[in-house]
Amino acid sequence: MKTEKIKSTPLRMCVVCKEMVPKKNLLRIVVDKNGEVFIDYTGKANGRGAYVCNNPDCVTSCIKKKILNKVFKKELSEELYNSISEAYEKKCT
Repeated sequence: MKTEKIKSTPLRMCVVCKEMVPKKNLLRIVVDKNGEVFIDYTGKANGRGAYVCNNPDCVTSCIKKKILNKVFKKELSEELYNSISEAYEKKCT
């Protein structure tokens, strides 16, 4: 008798609401080893990643409170926060 393996969906924690959410439903922001910060659309880029869920309240809170500055322990540009907002809009439409 062959048993089928059930694939588990990877869960990641949203840095804003601290909920465990399937990785597909999150926006990943990465700091690579050169210190460059960018949105990782593939979910596979090397570097330290932080996740924000698709909840509109989480995205707004992340931008208003500049939560990623605390997570990455560095000052991030206003452009990055604007691109997070744009990426969220694209993902949800």
